[in-house]
Amino acid sequence: MRKATLIGRLAIGAAALTAVVTVAPTSTAATSDTPPPGQNCWATHYGYIPPGAYTASGELFDNNADTAATSLSRSPQLPFGTRVKVTNVANGRSLVVRVNDRGTFGWTPAVPKCLDLTDGAYSRLGGVLDPDSGHIVVKEEIVR
Repeated sequence: MRKATLIGRLAIGAAALTAVVTVAPTSTAATSDTPPPGQNCWATHYGYIPPGAYTASGELFDNNADTAATSLSRSPQLPFGTRVKVTNVANGRSLVVRVNDRGTFGWTPAVPKCLDLTDGAYSRLGGVLDPDSGHIVVKEEIVR
C-alpha cells in the first residue's frame, strides 16, 4: 500500500507540474545578453595584466593597443578581428578598436557592460585610470 501511495503522489505532482508549465505565459521581455542597437552601454578597462599574457584570440596582450574584449555571453558573438567604433558619450571622443579577446562579464539592463578596453584605449577615450572611475558610458558601432 505504501508503494502505491508514493506512485500516486508522484503522478499527481507530475500532472500538476505539467499543468503549470502548459498554462504559464511565455515571457516576451528581452533577456538578451547584448546591448540593443543604438543604446548606450558601459566600457570598462582591463587593469593590470601580467607581462606575457595572451588574449583569447592567441595574440600577445598589449595594454596600450586599440583592442577590446567582448562578453562570452554576447549573442551573437563578435568574431575576432571585428572593428568597433566606440564613442564616449560624455566628451564625444571616438576610437575604433579591434576585438581580440573575450571577457566573462555580461550585459544586463542594470549593468550594461559591452566592452572591456585596454588601458590605452580607455585613456584615449577620456577614461580615468587613477583613481579608477569604473566605467565610461559609450555608444558602440560595428564597423567590421
